[in-house]
Amino acid sequence: MTYVPAKLRELIIQRAGGCCEYCRVSQESSDISFQVEHIIAVSHGGKTVENNLALSCPRCNLFKGSNIAAADPQTDEPTFLFHPRRQQWQDHFRLSGAIIEPLTSEGRATVFVLHFNDQERIDQRELLLQFGQYPCA
Repeated sequence: MTYVPAKLRELIIQRAGGCCEYCRVSQESSDISFQVEHIIAVSHGGKTVENNLALSCPRCNLFKGSNIAAADPQTDEPTFLFHPRRQQWQDHFRLSGAIIEPLTSEGRATVFVLHFNDQERIDQRELLLQFGQYPCA
């Protein structure tokens, strides 16, 4: 694990508004602290700088790991994952109730690798929707 200075960590948390920048779940709705993660992992040459860091819930961070790409499940073509600093969430995903639907090859690869629509995650988002706590603003 690479050290992220406290001031930089706070900047990333504030910029994200306490929301996972991948699945859009709020830190407030979780008992487990969110993590500041490297979008491009240090093992792939990523730097510990503002434009390479994102706030991630533990599930997204666990599934993403050091991945930066995957095969698009529809085309089997190598595809980069969604990059929250360079891309807009709504260009790659849309919500259908508690389901996160991919709109692009990057979206499909990200939904697959980060397991966005595993039943447990859908159940969590459905509950949060009932309480008006999803998606994170």
